[in-house]
Amino acid sequence: MKVKLNEQGLVPAIAQDADTGQVLMLGYMNPGSLKRTIEGEQVWFYSRSREDLWHKGEISGNYLNLKEAWLDCDGDTLLLKVKPDGPACHTGETSCFYTPMEQLPDEYEVTETGPGILSELFAVIQDRQRDPPEGSYTAKLLQEGMGRIAQKVIEEAGETAIAAVQDNKEDLPKEVADLLYHTLVLLAASGVTPNQVWKELRNRRG
Repeated sequence: MKVKLNEQGLVPAIAQDADTGQVLMLGYMNPGSLKRTIEGEQVWFYSRSREDLWHKGEISGNYLNLKEAWLDCDGDTLLLKVKPDGPACHTGETSCFYTPMEQLPDEYEVTETGPGILSELFAVIQDRQRDPPEGSYTAKLLQEGMGRIAQKVIEEAGETAIAAVQDNKEDLPKEVADLLYHTLVLLAASGVTPNQVWKELRNRRG
């Protein structure tokens, strides 16, 4: 069995009332939230706006209690059959799908995100931060604290600059990857999300 993730490292998950068959909502999961859902009793999603794991119902008390999980034939969509503790929608409606669509929409809104691999990697770093596995370099780095993380960012920036000056096209991508990775660890340790960085970059593209 293989689950296919999209360019953001996520898979869409449809929550359906196990008793009535009503579709309640559509959320997104990353490997961390899927693991917590399958191994636990309640549904976890990955919030794209907060860029963090989201225990559905943690604020409202309207948890989704998992009964069954199914993977579609292409491996790129999940169906979660659940028993809801209350309304699934934050508006108080039973289902998020309460707006009839009888004509074409008046407008469309495009959501801009950063490169998918960075979002996926940041989600993994957050998972290591929340639940540090033994032997993980990321978890060890986070435990060593901000001073050590900042030192690594400086080191990787220097090595990146040296590779560029030496016109070392073989090592430069690796050094940039190291710099980006350690920068994402720095963001996670600081409580800052990549979306905040994307916003700043969009402000400067003019």
